[in-house]
Amino acid sequence: MQLDNIILTKRKHVAIITIDHPPVNAWNWATMQDFEKALNAVENDSEVRVVIITGAGDKCFSAGFDVKDAVNAHKISPKARELWRRIDRFPKPVMAAINGYALGGGLELAMCCQFRMMVNTPEAIVGLTELNLGIIPGWGGTQRLPLLVGKVKALDMILFSRKISATDALEVGLVNQLSAPGQLMDDALAFAEKLARRPPLAVSWVLRSIATGTYEGLDAGLKVEEEGSRIVGQSDDRKEGFSAFLEKRQPKFKGK
Repeated sequence: MQLDNIILTKRKHVAIITIDHPPVNAWNWATMQDFEKALNAVENDSEVRVVIITGAGDKCFSAGFDVKDAVNAHKISPKARELWRRIDRFPKPVMAAINGYALGGGLELAMCCQFRMMVNTPEAIVGLTELNLGIIPGWGGTQRLPLLVGKVKALDMILFSRKISATDALEVGLVNQLSAPGQLMDDALAFAEKLARRPPLAVSWVLRSIATGTYEGLDAGLKVEEEGSRIVGQSDDRKEGFSAFLEKRQPKFKGK
């Protein structure tokens, strides 16, 4: 598979999608197309249990929309909304390894991921700064930021285009873990590999249940939870989990 602006690698059960569009890993149409191909590949790869999204280099996760490709804005923005929403409802856990600043659509991408880890350096800042240009966050930011940090903090960040540090992002709940310089990918891989050892089928149903409740409401989420409980209750992983518990050993889940 030919990808020019995305690097896709795999380490055992963990796939790493790296945004590689210098200088600031911004989203033009070609990068967006490559990203969709990478998502298709990891979703269809039965060996992949966890996905990490990060940026190339050590300064920038993603600066959002690539203004140099404004001629394709009519295609880029709808595709971004589609793919960001897809990540939010992805059947496998996705984590953002925020290796530098994440602004605009870059932060909107990170917020779609189920987990966010961020390098703790003075240069690493995050924010939705679209109002400085007279526009609004249009790739899900007005909806997802309040869910993570609360309405008042989200309004303050968006309306004043505030950029916050890694420590502030951790404090308000925008990221769930900080990493020392040079340690981000090691920490992200350690977390992902630990998560990959969890029962894949059950993990997928938990993600689906929570996403359905978020997008479609409590009753719909409860119905999916009920369906998932029935399916995983008949799975080989359930048998393995119970057997391992009784035999006092670590389970070896296969996602079946």
